[in-house]
Amino acid sequence: MGDHQSPVTALELRSRLATVRPDVRVVGLEIDPARVLAAAPAADPPWLTFRRGGFELAGLRPTIVRAMNVLRQYDESEVPAAWERLQERLAPGGLALDGTCDEIGRIASWVDVEAGGPCRFTIALRLQGLAAPSIVAERLPKALIHRNVPGERIHDLLHALDEAWARASPLSVYGPVQRFVAAVESLRASGTPVEGGPKRWRLGELTVPWSSVAPG
Repeated sequence: MGDHQSPVTALELRSRLATVRPDVRVVGLEIDPARVLAAAPAADPPWLTFRRGGFELAGLRPTIVRAMNVLRQYDESEVPAAWERLQERLAPGGLALDGTCDEIGRIASWVDVEAGGPCRFTIALRLQGLAAPSIVAERLPKALIHRNVPGERIHDLLHALDEAWARASPLSVYGPVQRFVAAVESLRASGTPVEGGPKRWRLGELTVPWSSVAPG
């Protein structure tokens, strides 16, 4: 499911995935038939095709659904139903990524939705030039973007991450990567159930169980 007027998202996704899985098949879905028609010249079947479809996924049963910047157009109350429709169409063991990113991909966050429901939440930041991790607040998924207020778990997480980032400021002399890794290590040491390890953190990524940020 795309987020641009041109099929650049699908083209880039297919190109990058093919480096680790040459036989991957990518289908770009769009509810607007005019945009599907406009994307057609970029198709490279069977590896890259375009179809008209929405949350019913055009009858497909994909392993992974990338739905970035899609649900931001909907009301928060519509999110659970959209997730359920995606869950119903996933292949066994499949995963849907519902999230938001900025126009140049430097700030992003998403929810991993499996057949059983939402399971993980991830923040991804470009560390070079980062002022504070909470900048991701403006790019939270629809399910969380209106929940970044005192008393909500997502607010607590972003506040704690900002504090850990501030405490790690002496490490700035070694670069933002070392500073972010130290901040996440501090966050986990204080009890936040951070998943993964330094390999992910060095990329500016932080993942926690959905239960730790789910709206109260």
